[in-house]
Amino acid sequence: MNTVVERELELKLVLSPERSIPVPARLSYRTGDPYAVHITFHIGSDAPVHWTFARDLLVEGVFRPCGHGDVRIWPTKVDGRSVICVALTSPDGNALLEVPSAAVATWVERTLHAVAPGTESELLGIDEALAELLAPLPADDLWMSDPWPSDESQDGEG
Repeated sequence: MNTVVERELELKLVLSPERSIPVPARLSYRTGDPYAVHITFHIGSDAPVHWTFARDLLVEGVFRPCGHGDVRIWPTKVDGRSVICVALTSPDGNALLEVPSAAVATWVERTLHAVAPGTESELLGIDEALAELLAPLPADDLWMSDPWPSDESQDGEG
């Protein structure tokens, strides 16, 4: 069974230290993809913008700065409000987003209840898939046996 944990919320896209604009977004977590979180931004374009990154990054980012490269996350206060800052970098540009801390922390906790940390690999079924892939097939008996009799005689005559 694939459980989905979602949360609609409003982020702030920081344009400058003095100016930001609201951006509706959806946080999604699927137990079928247990290591990842998905964020969909509705920015008024023809298609929404999707980002996917490690759930562990968001879990850690609720408490302390983390990440490097394309995704960086850190907690802070802005105008007395607790927020999680998410900096995203792509070839198309950069974005700095502010997300309400309480909303993110509550949502992250729900994902941790859906799949406890350290148990993600159990949901992927890697062991079962490998066992199925490596299981002998009826034709393997033919493949493993010698299809041609030996050219050498059994008693050393030749």
